[in-house]
Order: sequence, then structure tokens, then C-alpha cells
Amino acid sequence: MTFRKALVAATFLALPVMANAQALNGIYVGGAAGVNIMSQETLNFSVPELKTGAQGSQAPSLGGTATVSAGYGFGNGFRAELEAAWYYNGISSDRAGGTEQKYGFFVNGLYDFVGVVPSVTPYVGLGAGYMETNYRNLHVKATNGPGAILPEGGSFTYNNNTEGSFAYQAIAGVAIPVPSVPGLSLTVDYRFMGLAGNRNLGTSGVVGYGGKTYPVSNIPASSTLSNNFNNSLLVGVRYAFGVTPPPPPPAPAPVPAAAASRSYLVFFDWDKAVLTDRAKAIVAEAAANSKKVATTKIEVNGYTDTSGTASYNMGLSVRRAQAVAAELVKDGVPKQEIMIHGFGETHPLVPTGPNVREPQNRRVEIILK
Repeated sequence: MTFRKALVAATFLALPVMANAQALNGIYVGGAAGVNIMSQETLNFSVPELKTGAQGSQAPSLGGTATVSAGYGFGNGFRAELEAAWYYNGISSDRAGGTEQKYGFFVNGLYDFVGVVPSVTPYVGLGAGYMETNYRNLHVKATNGPGAILPEGGSFTYNNNTEGSFAYQAIAGVAIPVPSVPGLSLTVDYRFMGLAGNRNLGTSGVVGYGGKTYPVSNIPASSTLSNNFNNSLLVGVRYAFGVTPPPPPPAPAPVPAAAASRSYLVFFDWDKAVLTDRAKAIVAEAAANSKKVATTKIEVNGYTDTSGTASYNMGLSVRRAQAVAAELVKDGVPKQEIMIHGFGETHPLVPTGPNVREPQNRRVEIILK
């Protein structure tokens, strides 16, 4: 198995796990409205007794649509819902006109991809149902052959006609939770909806010609509309019952105050007992912390490296300790709390042989006790 295949498989196996934590679990309701583009619809019209007919296609029509739904989430990303839907479009072509209204219901099955995209929940679904299609003021211009009773340019207008059809749809969208209202989400989705078969209209209507109309009924007529496909974009809201707000995040554990250090090292240049700026800063820190740790005494121990004689180094270590003690007093430490010691080149921090210049051994250690 390639890495890519393994990654894809792991992603799909992980989807139910991610959905379990936040997926809809229980009853919800929703509503949406938007625009619908009804694609080209083919019309075949014939009235044999009038020896007239027409054939053509309407142009794509922009209209409206709305839905209301109630459903149930199973807590694993899957949900099922019952939906009522309404569509409205005009019919317009060189041979026909009028309006078309569709209304009915769908049973939808959907899946929410919870946790896949931050802040939103994509979803997909399929639906099947039944739609009634109602045509109002549907009028068809005649295209006549020899002997036609209805002259060229006349029209046949149908009375209101309703035809039922099996319907199907595909859904893809996203839900955007509203954090201030637990259970409430905004939704945006695209739908493709189609009607199966053709719509065959009734046989009664009105013949119109020359500015006059002539009612007729029971005239054997045939009008068939096919290819009823719809593309819709809807914006709506959805509310899931029983959703409780997530618990507030636990308060961060208090960070314990850093314990004040009880030991400090001050380093010196070779053969020097003068404090550098860095050394003065360390001494100041030691003086400040001595007030925080209930200090009863402060040891100030001086050291040197092994370069030079032992007796000289002993004196140098004392001078270094005295320089640090004087700085502590300057920083507010009582002189009587300070104990000064000089250890010369003994107790090296870094063991070396004789006559070795080692910077880390040229030091004074401040110990708070």
C-alpha cells in the first residue's frame, strides 16, 4: 500500500471517530430559502381537432425555492430527515409562456463531516420524494399546417393544471455553528433536483386569436414537458434540540513562583578583583533574593585558578570575596550577615594542573543560608 493510499484510508476510517464527539445526536429542525435555476425544458404541444401544435424548448429560468425540514441525528455523523420543498419559476420561450410551481416532500439521508474543517461542518446527502407540478397561465403559440382551424399566431391557454412526479435530489453544503446559541447553525447548501418522466397536461383551456378568446373543453389535446432539472443555492438555519454548551475550559493551574536561588557565582578576569557589570548584576540579584528566603547569613567564598603562587592566590581570593561583600552591602545587605572566606587555588570548579589559567576557577560563590 502506498503512503497516499494509506493516508486516504486512515482519513476515512477516522471520520466516524471525529464525528462521534460533536455530531448531531437527536431531533433537529431547519429552514432555508434561495434561488433556483430551472434548466431548459422541452415542450411538445398538439391539438389534433384544431390541426395545430407547437414544439420547442424554454430558456433556463431563474426563480425561487424554499424548504423546511425535521430530522434526527444518530450521533455518528449520519442523519435522516423529512423535508417539504417549494420551487417557483417562469416559463418563457418563443412558443410558450406562463409559470411553473413545484411543491412536495423528500426523505433525505445525509452525512456530516464533523471535525474535518475547522469552524464549519461540511455535509452531503441524497433524497427521494414526490413533487406536484402546477402550471398557471400556460399558453402555447400555434404552429399550424394546412387546414388548421386555429390560424398561425393564435394561442391555446391551459386552465390550471397539476401533475405529480417522482423526484430525486443531491445535496452538498456546510453548517456554521453559532457559538452564542448552542444547537443553532447557519447553513449554506447546493441542491440538484430532478423530476422523473414527463408532465402531461389536461385537455381544457381557451383558444385565443385576434384579441378574442374562445373557451373550449374536452378537446383531445396533448402537451408534454420533460427534462425538468433544477440547480439551487439556499441559505438557512438549523436548530438541534438538547445541545448543551460545552463546559468552560479548566482554569489554568497556578504556576508556582520560581524558588529564589540560594547560590550564585561571580567570575573575575585573570589576576583581577574588580567586579564587571555582569558580576554586579549577579550580586544585585543575590542581594534581592536574600530578602525573600529568610536568610540568616551569607557566605562569600573567593577562589582563583592555579596560575601564580599559592600564597598570592590566597590573598587574591580574599580580595575578590571582599569586593563582592562590599557590593552586597551597597545593595542593602547588612554587613553583619556576611561571612568572607578565601580558598585560593583550592577547590577548583574545573580541575586542572598547576599554572593553568581557567576562567571558571576565578570566581566568588555567594551562598544564602
